[in-house]
Amino acid sequence: MVITKDEREALIAKYRKHEKDRGSTSVQIALLTQRIADLTEHLRVYPKDHHGRLGLLKWVGKRRRLLRYLNRTDPEAYRQLTQDLGLRG
Repeated sequence: MVITKDEREALIAKYRKHEKDRGSTSVQIALLTQRIADLTEHLRVYPKDHHGRLGLLKWVGKRRRLLRYLNRTDPEAYRQLTQDLGLRG
């Protein structure tokens, strides 16, 4: 369920805009998408984990806001990112 350091660094390297970028909108969305996928799998195994479900809803809302911001500021990057991550948009 926990994202490893290597997986995290790989996601950051793939979606960063420049060499020292670690917190741009694209990177944040990619990391949240990975965490959401991991927590979704956890909830399939443990369907009564209501605290985990609330955390999932919080992450989904945060990702939605970041995607809305990215679409507003850079629509082409938004389209590319949603295609790469397999998100509807």
